[in-house]
Amino acid sequence: MRFHTLLTLALLSSAAFAAQLPEIPKESIAKKGELLFSDDFNGTTHDAKWHRVVDTFTFENGVLKGTQTRDQDVPAQDGKPAVTKHAAVYGLELPTKDSVVEVKIRFEGNTLMDVEFDDRKFTGSHYGHLCRAQVLLDQVKILDERDGTQSNQLIELRKDPVKNKEEIGKLLSTHTISFPLAHKLEQGKWYTLVVETVGEQMRVTIDGTPVAYFKSPGIGHETKSKIELGVSGKSGLFDDIKVWNASPAK
Repeated sequence: MRFHTLLTLALLSSAAFAAQLPEIPKESIAKKGELLFSDDFNGTTHDAKWHRVVDTFTFENGVLKGTQTRDQDVPAQDGKPAVTKHAAVYGLELPTKDSVVEVKIRFEGNTLMDVEFDDRKFTGSHYGHLCRAQVLLDQVKILDERDGTQSNQLIELRKDPVKNKEEIGKLLSTHTISFPLAHKLEQGKWYTLVVETVGEQMRVTIDGTPVAYFKSPGIGHETKSKIELGVSGKSGLFDDIKVWNASPAK
């Protein structure tokens, strides 16, 4: 599914949650275990676990810079294939189940940054998408993509969107949630984003403040083979990423 379509669907479905947002746990839901990966993006060589997914990412001045270059749909012409709008995505080949991902983020004209989990061997959703945390300047979204926004069930329903409108809305509203931020994020300022996944739960903090929480089956997918960083809009920066194995906090 196209990234901008996904975002539109998430925006529509999030309205259903406005009056019934779950309480965000004040304390961590995850206990950190082994440090699986870390990268401060300094130096001239970079870990082979990193790889291109969707253009364009570069290592610049000790940070990882993502810039969305596929920012509009372009029809096939002059022998060239069609190009569909999509966020810039950079992948990290790092199998996890339950984890804590910590990374610094900075908006540089862009509108959205995210941390996503995939399982490329899973065929029940588009491209093996499982779940993600999206950070916008004024809100944070958590998406169960495996059973919701990227599920094969939704793809089938969307073949007849008029007939299946009610069912599509129900599917999205039960697998997507959006929390408004008490204070809008600022362009050009660094923030520490932490995404905890334990079982079917995901909890998000920004600079230590709990900002979003969701429990949904797709989050609990047994094997998350990849972690991906996404940027939608002009440019966004990532720095000092760390990933730990995790267990439920007691």
